[in-house]
Amino acid sequence: MSDTKVVTRFAPSPTGFMHVGGVRTALFAWLFARKNKGTFILRIEDTDKAREVAGSIDHIIESLKWIGIDWDEGPDIGGPHAPYKQSERLDSYKKYAQILIEKGLAYPDPYTSEELEAFRKKAEVEKRPFLYRDYRPESFRKWDGTKALRFKTPEIKSYKWTDAVRGELSAGPEALDDFILIKSDGYPTYNFAHIIDDLEMGVTHIMRADEFISSTPKFLSLYDALSIMPPVLVTLPPILGEAGTKKLGKRDGAKDILDYKKEGYLPEAMLNFLAFIGWNPGEGDNREVLTKEEIINFFDLKHVQRAGGKFNEEKLIWLNKEHMKKLSQKEIEKNIFEYLPSEIRNPKLIPVIFDRISKWSDVKEMVAGGEFDLFFKAPQINKIKLIYKKTSQEKITENLKLAIKSLESLSDDEFITEKIKEVLIKIADGLESRGELLHPVRYALSGKDQSPDPFIIASIIGKNETLSRLQKAI
Repeated sequence: MSDTKVVTRFAPSPTGFMHVGGVRTALFAWLFARKNKGTFILRIEDTDKAREVAGSIDHIIESLKWIGIDWDEGPDIGGPHAPYKQSERLDSYKKYAQILIEKGLAYPDPYTSEELEAFRKKAEVEKRPFLYRDYRPESFRKWDGTKALRFKTPEIKSYKWTDAVRGELSAGPEALDDFILIKSDGYPTYNFAHIIDDLEMGVTHIMRADEFISSTPKFLSLYDALSIMPPVLVTLPPILGEAGTKKLGKRDGAKDILDYKKEGYLPEAMLNFLAFIGWNPGEGDNREVLTKEEIINFFDLKHVQRAGGKFNEEKLIWLNKEHMKKLSQKEIEKNIFEYLPSEIRNPKLIPVIFDRISKWSDVKEMVAGGEFDLFFKAPQINKIKLIYKKTSQEKITENLKLAIKSLESLSDDEFITEKIKEVLIKIADGLESRGELLHPVRYALSGKDQSPDPFIIASIIGKNETLSRLQKAI
């Protein structure tokens, strides 16, 4: 397959939100296609109508586009292998079903649901696995489409196959059974439809989760029956919860990918983060903060690991801040202002805010917590809190008067962070400890024990307000 153009696909079911596991699968398939200058297809597996959720297809498309994944063929843009919804490809499945029927390898299910349940209970009582092939009828009626169509497994045997990540894998004959190809409602099962779709769309590599390993012998048996060369199978490592002991679940992070968008994460950071869960660039580069283009350049299946990778939210937060640092000042201001009430959108606040956030929604939390009130309203202060360690009240008052006198000497144009710092540090350096001045100045300006440094606060609130607050503290 080395001379064949790479074609990968992502084929989600529209049954709810897109969680991080699904997006990571799409990402790896997309990265491999882009690295190899191949084709990436978005296909919708919408044959389980009972579980389909309205709006899910639009949600899938929005989720992938947000993180930066595009596709060459798909339900929204078309392509040479259209249609890209399984519900619109029923004729293809019927065509291949007929081929299997003519080979004697497919038959209509003659049993009612009650009869099948009785078979299952009998197997349970006898403490053996229920296998439909044990109840395969000796003769078959002609399939008229009203009954489920089952695959007649041609040979009960062990299978061995090579996985691009896991290496040599195998399974015994117990993994094989006469599974349903087409349901009684006329829609195909996943086991059948994805094989036909991959064949007709020329898919060369299939990326999927490890839960499909146990089903692979069924797929291989069907490939054999249809004389199809299987694509390269690529089993991705599971995404584990923070503890690293079990797969990520809804309780510990497997939430809608668009929730991260709402929380103010950058798509570049999320893509970077998901790429590193189960993959690394190898020895050629040990950086953790990479652009999309750099990840594409480094991506290789040889560096996809077998073991699961942890979903470390602290790492995501760190990566997000690192990607935020790459933004222009204009982009930073635009994003911060989106979360600030219009009355406090002061450009001078941007550096203060940016230093204290790791994602854009942190701004909203800071506003709700009143962290910006000090810039727009003089605080109520407790003069006892002005005292620094064992410094006397008289000394604190004396120091504040010195600060006022020095700051008064600055013109309005000179009243900027650097000049304010220069004059206050000059005074502080003449004291036993800088804290004897800087602590009371900070508290007088902010009313808080912890706040941005007093030089920044003063430059933002301006000369008149700074002097007013210091005067009230005396």
